Amino acid sequence: MERPKVKKVVLAYSGGLDTSIIVPWLKQNYGNPEVICYCGHLGQDDELVGIEEKAIASGASKCYVEDVREIFVRDYLFPLIQSGATYERLYLLGTSVARPLIAKRQAEIALQEGADALSHGCTGKGNDQVRFELTYMVYAPQLKVIAPWREWNIRSREDALDYAAEHNVPVSATLKSIYSRDRNIWHMSHEGGILENPWHEPEEEMYTLTNSPENAPDQAEYVEIGFVKGRPVSVNGQAMGPVELLIALNNLGAKHGIGRIDLVENRLVGMKSHGVYETPGGTLIRTAHQAIEQLALDRDTLHYKDVVAHRYAEVVYYGQWFTPLRHALQAFFDVTQENVTGTARLKLYKGNAMLVGRKADRTLYNPDIASFTMSDSYNQKDAEGFIKIFGLPMKVQALVDGK
Repeated sequence: MERPKVKKVVLAYSGGLDTSIIVPWLKQNYGNPEVICYCGHLGQDDELVGIEEKAIASGASKCYVEDVREIFVRDYLFPLIQSGATYERLYLLGTSVARPLIAKRQAEIALQEGADALSHGCTGKGNDQVRFELTYMVYAPQLKVIAPWREWNIRSREDALDYAAEHNVPVSATLKSIYSRDRNIWHMSHEGGILENPWHEPEEEMYTLTNSPENAPDQAEYVEIGFVKGRPVSVNGQAMGPVELLIALNNLGAKHGIGRIDLVENRLVGMKSHGVYETPGGTLIRTAHQAIEQLALDRDTLHYKDVVAHRYAEVVYYGQWFTPLRHALQAFFDVTQENVTGTARLKLYKGNAMLVGRKADRTLYNPDIASFTMSDSYNQKDAEGFIKIFGLPMKVQALVDGK
């Protein structure tokens, strides 16, 4: 295959096996270009230790490691929370919502560095290749995109390890640890290994963030999460910044074994895949947020918001974060969240986050109307006429059918 030469390429770099071997592969196959690595710190924590040195040792000229956690939580996760979107009923979109931010900053740095190409380590079978490249189209459409997994002859993790050894690339992956993982401050995902058979129960050793429910504390614990306009702002009455708040709730949820999801999902590229996700803090926030909405949103808005959230989840999952549609949908959610201010109380126990209390500043719940006790606010006799009008089409249909 005849490949064009590039002078400088910026690689989305995680420090994992795939992106580590891409550094020498780019130099070997694209005319020995300068390779610059970009790593967005979204909460990978220990995974970032020594990452710059590793990139340089792999052949990169430099490595940007940028702490974007505040931006990620404030501008990506909080809008996602406000929407209430989940993909295929369960997935809280932890990887999906992170890729646009990484790709945006990567593209911006590429333009800043005068690069003529962008590269990523996404496989040709996954969703991430779409998420990265759609974002490139928005922020650096003039740059060439190099996707090694769609070009090279490496077909397995074993092949990649062999290539790394041949080119003296330092990697931590071994054949004993073959799960493909993605971590950020919102979640941890697991794919591959035993999970390739969806009948098999995941190994407990696979989980990295959460306690098993069996090993969680035997004593239940309560937590109160406060919201302002649909965004979490406090834990147990203590105001916190976005990153601090999510870390605190992650620790609390993980302690009680909360946030594990096992899902066979439909990828954008057409196949089904089996993944396991750990989203401890996100699960607590989602449960609490829904509780405030129960009080603050009228019936029609709440019901229609669920319809829009389904489409929003698809847009995020498909990598269309920077599209007019996503921005338009977000405007709808922003309006719905104007009155979603209040506090929800959860009881945490053995993998469960149980809602046990909620209050809202502008609640639509009126005890006087809802009470079974007779009151002047609601005349129960009015229900007779309402039922007759509401059921009239059914009555006419029955008459037509000769019933």
